[in-house]
Amino acid sequence: MYSFCDFYILFIYFCRCKETTQMNFTFSVSNGNDSFDQGFYLIAFNTLANKNYLILALVIIYLITLLCNLTLLAVVMMNSSLQNAKFLAICNLAIVDISISSVIIPQMVPVFVFNLNHISFGTCFSQMFFLHFFGDMESFSLALLAYDRLVAICFPLRYPTINTNLSMGMIIAAIWFLVFLIEVYPVTLASLLPYCNSRVVGSCCCEHGPLVNLACADISYNKRMATAKSLVVLFGPLTFIICSYAIVIIAVLRIASATQRWKAFHTCLTHLLLVLIYYLPVILAYILGNLQLIQSIDMYTAILTIFVTLPPLLNPIIYSLKTEELRDKVLKFLITPKVAPHLHKQEAAS
Repeated sequence: MYSFCDFYILFIYFCRCKETTQMNFTFSVSNGNDSFDQGFYLIAFNTLANKNYLILALVIIYLITLLCNLTLLAVVMMNSSLQNAKFLAICNLAIVDISISSVIIPQMVPVFVFNLNHISFGTCFSQMFFLHFFGDMESFSLALLAYDRLVAICFPLRYPTINTNLSMGMIIAAIWFLVFLIEVYPVTLASLLPYCNSRVVGSCCCEHGPLVNLACADISYNKRMATAKSLVVLFGPLTFIICSYAIVIIAVLRIASATQRWKAFHTCLTHLLLVLIYYLPVILAYILGNLQLIQSIDMYTAILTIFVTLPPLLNPIIYSLKTEELRDKVLKFLITPKVAPHLHKQEAAS
């Protein structure tokens, strides 16, 4: 679902095909063109005894994610001192975090609580696009923050002229456009496939892997393209992050003052925590899937869903706690009592 979505593509082709053919639900139509009329049915978590508790936990995660990220955005907008290139990149990540959670969680409530599991053809492929789009944006946004730290530490005197708000805004716009181009082609190809057999999607949302496996056509090209795309969007940004921090470490070790070295490392610590929170679940999911430590597909999907939705919740909290200038502004925003000006004057006079 985020680069979980992209990792999930790699895993799902090997795990889900067999399960899909074993399902008891089959919806047959005369030809592939009727796909636009029939839509799909989302089936997941059927073997979980307490799936409503899972949905409740996800809803709580979603509400906290909205609260934390919207608070971060509001604090940056209300403080001109925070309106610089660094916090522009942070705000971009906050918007992506809100978006990926909004694509996944709200639609799960009617599907898995009220059993309204039918989804139209157009809605399903729209969800597929935005699901993978914002998933890819998450990894590219972390790479963008690594670029910001690279310039700040390696070119501290030139940082204000290199990373201006305009240049950062142009980079962000370019990334959004690039990710759009990356995702629009595979989703369009998937939407053109004939779905003339089963319409049951064995997932909690319209993911590329489980959906194209339902097509009654040759999907080998779709699989190869999805695998290649997943590797690019996962390991491309990760490679850039690793290389940028290798350069940063070399630059920091050349600083004579131990105090300055620690200060430089500390500025990178927050971003490194976000990178670990993002990539460690992907690695763990890969290990769980390949070693078959979890036999239940429903349980595996539930774990992956939690893995996807936790980083958007934790990202703003970590940035607010670890970034001193932001932490002070957030505390002031949340704690300062809203007292009328004339009351302040009366207190001062007394």
